[in-house]
Amino acid sequence: MSKLLKVAIVGRPNVGKSALFNRICKKNIAIVDEAEGITRDRIYADADFFSLPFQLIDTGGIDARSKAQFNEHIKRQAEIAIEEADSLIMVVDVHTGPTQLDKEIADILHRTKKPVCLAVNKIDNISQAHMMYDFQNLGISKMIPVSAAQGWHIAELLEAAFERLDRKQVAETESNEIQLAIVGRPNVGKSSLVNYLLDTERCIVSPIPGTTRDSIDIPFEHNGVAYNLIDTAGIRRKHAEHEVVDKFAAIRTQRAIERADICLLMLDAQQGITREEKKIANMIEESGKGCILLFNKWDLVKGFRMEHCMQGIEEEVPFLKHCPKLFMSALTGRNVDQIFALAQQVQEDSQKRITTHQLNKFIGLCLQKNHPPMLQGKRLRIYYMAQVGIKPPTFVVFVNYPNLMVESYKKYIYNQFREAYGFAGLPIQIYLRGKKRQEKHKQESPGLENHPYREEEEGHEGDEFLDDNFEDADDEAYIEYDLEED
Repeated sequence: MSKLLKVAIVGRPNVGKSALFNRICKKNIAIVDEAEGITRDRIYADADFFSLPFQLIDTGGIDARSKAQFNEHIKRQAEIAIEEADSLIMVVDVHTGPTQLDKEIADILHRTKKPVCLAVNKIDNISQAHMMYDFQNLGISKMIPVSAAQGWHIAELLEAAFERLDRKQVAETESNEIQLAIVGRPNVGKSSLVNYLLDTERCIVSPIPGTTRDSIDIPFEHNGVAYNLIDTAGIRRKHAEHEVVDKFAAIRTQRAIERADICLLMLDAQQGITREEKKIANMIEESGKGCILLFNKWDLVKGFRMEHCMQGIEEEVPFLKHCPKLFMSALTGRNVDQIFALAQQVQEDSQKRITTHQLNKFIGLCLQKNHPPMLQGKRLRIYYMAQVGIKPPTFVVFVNYPNLMVESYKKYIYNQFREAYGFAGLPIQIYLRGKKRQEKHKQESPGLENHPYREEEEGHEGDEFLDDNFEDADDEAYIEYDLEED
C-alpha cells in the first residue's frame, strides 16, 4: 500500500469543489452539476504535483441549516475527510462573496490546527483577482485566486497547500491491487457491503434508491492482499433516469467496470434477476472482466432453496452459469468474508495460461467424442488451438475453413473447454482462423461460394493475435479428425 499525503477540498454547497477536484486530477471523476448537493460521499483520487504524488479528497457541501436530502450524512462524510487530511483547501465563490456559512466553515478548519489555504474560485480573468481580498475576514492567510473551469492558478494553489508539509516523509511502494467493482441496480446493498467490509460508515446508506451517485474508490487490505473497492451508483432503467446526474452515474458505472479486474454483481435475493442485471452482466462479459454473483439480503428470503434460485439465474443469463455465486447478507455479515477467497481464485484464473500441447490433447478428445459436421462435401479440420492472451483468456483455433464451424459445434467446443479448464467467473474468447491458400477459389467445391456459412479465410476476427507462419506449415503436423476414415 502507498502512504501519500492527503489534501481535502471542502466548502459550502455549489462553490465548485468537484470542478476543482476534476481539474487537479486531470480526469472527470466527480459529477459536476449546477444543482446543490450532487456530491454526497467523499471521493478519493490519486494526483501528481511536479512529481509529488498525493491523494485528493472531494467532499459534499457543508451546510448545517440545509434541508436537503442526506444533509447530515454529507456533513459527516466531510468531517471524516477533514479529520484524515494532511492539508485542507477551502473553496469559496468570488461572485457570491463571503457568507456567514463560509465563516462557520473557516472556524471549523482553524480548530483542526492543520494547514489551510483558500481557493477563491470562479475568477475568470486577472482583472477580477482583487476581489479575493473580500474574504480576508475568514482569517486564512493563504488566499489564491483560481478558476476551476479554466485551470487558472491551480499550480499556485497546490504549492500553497503543500507549503507547510514535509514532502520528504512521503513513501510510495508498488502495490498490485485487485480492482473490485461493486455493481448492480439501485438499493441492492452495494454501499452497505462496503461499510461492512471497512467496518466504518464509508458510504451513505439509505433505503432511497440512487443514494450513491459517484463511483468511489476505496483502497483496502484483507489478509495481506491489497484491494481497491469501487462502489458504484446503481444502473436504472432508461425511463427512470429523471435527472442528468443519473445518466452521469450510469456512465461512470460503465467506466468502473472497464477498469476493474473483477466485478461483484449484487442482486436482491428477494427480487431475483431483472432486465437491469442482465444488461450489467452483458456489460461485464463484453468488457472481458471477471464476475462474482452476490445474492444479497438472503436472510430475508423464506421458502426458497439456493439451488432453485441459482437454476433460475443460469437459465436467464448463460454467462452467469460459470460465475461463482455467494448467498450473503451485507447487513449481518453472513458469508461476506468468502468474497475475498473467490476474488483471489478468479484473479488467478484470469492470469492462467494453458500450453499448446495441452490444448491439442483437449481438441483431440473433443473430436473423438463428437464428429464435426460436413457441409456440401467439405469437412471441417481442426489443426490446433493456442492461447494468445490473458485477462480475459483468449484462444485461437486454427481450421481449414472457418465457415464450416457451425454454431452448434462452437458451443460444443466451448462447453467442453469450460468443463476441462474451468476459468470460473471469466468470459472466454475463442477466435477462428482459417489457413491461407494461394488459389483458394479453385480449391473450393462448386457452389460453396454462395453457402450461408462461407467466411473469408483472411482478415478473420482474431488475426491481430497471430503471425503469418501458419500458411507454410505441414498439414500432417496438426491434430485432425478425418470423417472419411471413420
